[in-house]
Amino acid sequence: MNPTKITIGATISADTKKVWTYYNTPEHITKWNFASDNWHCPKAQNDLRVGGKLSSRMEAKDGSFGFDFEGIYKEVIPFKKIEFTMQDGRYVSTTFANLEEKTEVSTTFDAENQNPIDLQKAGWQQILNNFKNYVETN
Repeated sequence: MNPTKITIGATISADTKKVWTYYNTPEHITKWNFASDNWHCPKAQNDLRVGGKLSSRMEAKDGSFGFDFEGIYKEVIPFKKIEFTMQDGRYVSTTFANLEEKTEVSTTFDAENQNPIDLQKAGWQQILNNFKNYVETN
């Protein structure tokens, strides 16, 4: 059975080089990779190459909950596209479209079975919105 695919996106007021760098560099990932202000991303690592590993830690600031997020890259096209498979086998594809002074970022991912589709979409979209805000203000 094919998993349900969820797509999120944002148009970011920055050039593609800056967007790509902020999206893929651990020092930046820790500043935006969480869905709300009561969460944070205390660590991130990124070996941005086919076969390389992306890993980050997301935690509630009060220490009540946290989890590790990991993926293995299947495709990396600099400034255009990254694809990886998560630990549970789900697939993620993110594209970066150059719109001159702006960049369109679109992510499609396989839904998981534990949470409602709307909740998954909202959570991933909020992280992308947080990323957009971080890029546009730094």
